[in-house]
Amino acid sequence: MEIFLVCIALLLIVLGILGSFLPVLPGPLTSWAGLLVLHFTEGVEMSRTFLIATLLVALLIYVLDYIIPAIGTKRFGGSKAGMIGTTLGLIIGLFSPIPFGIIIGPFIGALIGEMIHRNDFNKALKAAFGSFLGFIASTFLKFIVAIIYLGFFIVKLSEHNSSWF
Repeated sequence: MEIFLVCIALLLIVLGILGSFLPVLPGPLTSWAGLLVLHFTEGVEMSRTFLIATLLVALLIYVLDYIIPAIGTKRFGGSKAGMIGTTLGLIIGLFSPIPFGIIIGPFIGALIGEMIHRNDFNKALKAAFGSFLGFIASTFLKFIVAIIYLGFFIVKLSEHNSSWF
């Protein structure tokens, strides 16, 4: 049973890392769920303080994931249409066969969204750039936290002090 829980925990950690890039998965929260599952294995000790602190960080990142792109968009004069375009561009970019679709998609989506909202290419380009920067900053932050949680997973698993069988 212990090995099964460790495998489930590892799967959640990996899904959390992928969730940093995929909009359908809450990356750090999924990674935190992996830490929680690991907590229930015998021989792996995690304090409640550690679990609560890591949960609070994951929740903060979850909230910031919505705030950071909006700040980037607003800072560069963008609109809600640019933010919607960024999200649609990300989804299309994920599944497109073009190289770097996950990076190009949000920018082109934001640009198209801003062009629909206003017909001024220069302003739309500036707003799309802001939306794109916000998206990249948010994604990077989620990825870093998910990788840190992977590090916690490895450290806690290496401190395992009971039998696996």
